[in-house]
Amino acid sequence: MHRKLQSITDKLSPVFLILIVLIVWQSVVSLGVVPNFMLPSPVQVVEAFVDDFSSLMENAATSLQETFWGMLIAITLAFGSAYLMDRFRLVKKSLYPILILTQTVPTVAIAPLLVLWFGYDMSPKIILVVISCYFPIAVGLLNGFTSADPDVINLMRTMGSSRWQIFCHVKMPYSLSNFFSGLRISVSYSVIGAVVAEWLGGNSGLGVYMTRVRKSYAYDRMFAVILLVSVISLVLMKLVDVLQRVCMPWEQNCREETSESTCQ
Repeated sequence: MHRKLQSITDKLSPVFLILIVLIVWQSVVSLGVVPNFMLPSPVQVVEAFVDDFSSLMENAATSLQETFWGMLIAITLAFGSAYLMDRFRLVKKSLYPILILTQTVPTVAIAPLLVLWFGYDMSPKIILVVISCYFPIAVGLLNGFTSADPDVINLMRTMGSSRWQIFCHVKMPYSLSNFFSGLRISVSYSVIGAVVAEWLGGNSGLGVYMTRVRKSYAYDRMFAVILLVSVISLVLMKLVDVLQRVCMPWEQNCREETSESTCQ
């Protein structure tokens, strides 16, 4: 009973905090502390979201396409490079510093160059998503590969297993937890990376939409886009959690057994 009550409290506490923030926000605008043309109230944001729903969905479809292809390429490159860095010491020593270097350059500084080189279509947006999402996944996979139990690896070798068999049956399962941790971080970056790239030009997308409404000083619509981007990021992170439970059912069972033993 105590565990269920604690679980309900943990789930409701962020909801209460969000409600408090919204009430304070609405009160500040309604009382005229901040003019509503500078800071639209939550009610105005919701109204703008409803009024421009069809346009928001059309632009969101473009941003989601860029996010999907960017994430797919980032995951593929991360798996390939992490495997090579784990397999060959020279590759790790050569490539790992470059990975760190890519994180020191702001994406806002790279975006104009990508648009200049690749034009205003989806290509520069996808590349920026790849740059934003590649590092957390690659590092997570590499750490997972290197954290595999050496005793299990030695046992597999004594039984005549090949490097590929050891990788598939030992290193991959050990790396899944780190992989999903990096993927959870990357999906939160992916939509933001696409939107930032769209700020610099394009035919459609949430970033293009934000630029247009900003020029017309329709800040309620800008907040509507921010709301939509936040919702998309949360949904993507939840999908990662669901995918992790599907791919790692043993971890969920372990958590349940741990909770039961703790309660007893």
